[in-house]
Amino acid sequence: MYETILYETRDSVAYITLNRPDRYNAFNEKMSHELLAALREVRKAKAVRTVVIRGAGKAFCSGQDLKDIIGVERSLGESVEKRYNPLVTAIHELEKPVVASVNGVAAGAGAGLALACDYVIASKSASFVIAFVNVGLSLDTATSFHLVRSIGLKRAFALAALGERVSAETAQSWGLINDVVEDERLEEATHALALRLAGQAPRALAFIKKLLLRSYERSYEEALKYELYYQEIAGRTRDYKEGVQAFVEKRKPNFTGE
Repeated sequence: MYETILYETRDSVAYITLNRPDRYNAFNEKMSHELLAALREVRKAKAVRTVVIRGAGKAFCSGQDLKDIIGVERSLGESVEKRYNPLVTAIHELEKPVVASVNGVAAGAGAGLALACDYVIASKSASFVIAFVNVGLSLDTATSFHLVRSIGLKRAFALAALGERVSAETAQSWGLINDVVEDERLEEATHALALRLAGQAPRALAFIKKLLLRSYERSYEEALKYELYYQEIAGRTRDYKEGVQAFVEKRKPNFTGE
């Protein structure tokens, strides 16, 4: 079905693997469209509770494939509008947690893709490069949104303006990513994390995601209003009743999304 990505499900987890290892999983037009199609497929898959995005070979994603656009007259604004904005928007709007499992370099749009995910776990050998400035470009793939919110204005400016590589361990210490593990443990640790998220109440996770992603644009009063709104809905679910019952009985809850 797909030519530039791999799609598989395991234990209620959907794995989307960027599969252009000879190009360090750089985006060409087909891969950006296929990744978006896979995210839409995940949205409809009731059995899928968590999504993992990862890269084949030695890299996560090295950004736009520059060889793919050499000599081609194109509007970069149109490319951002039709390819990259829909990708990060699909991740934000997906009512399921999305984990980036970063096994090598994440550069340019690849870094933006990773940071758009809800949780980022990386191997020790992984690195992050906000590389746009190195080819004379500004920011896209929501990097301007996520950088400042993750690490503050000064560090965000330094990363974006200097285009320097940051190690996974530094990225974690700054709060840019969540976890760093030994290279040989990345797959195991990613699956364990994905299963933990898959075991949580799906509707509660969807509400949490909505609240946090909109938190910067809302006033204190608006935040309280939306918390009330979603908590009222959550309190009417079977999962809430199951969670309370499991707590009382000192057992693990079995959340179903109802």
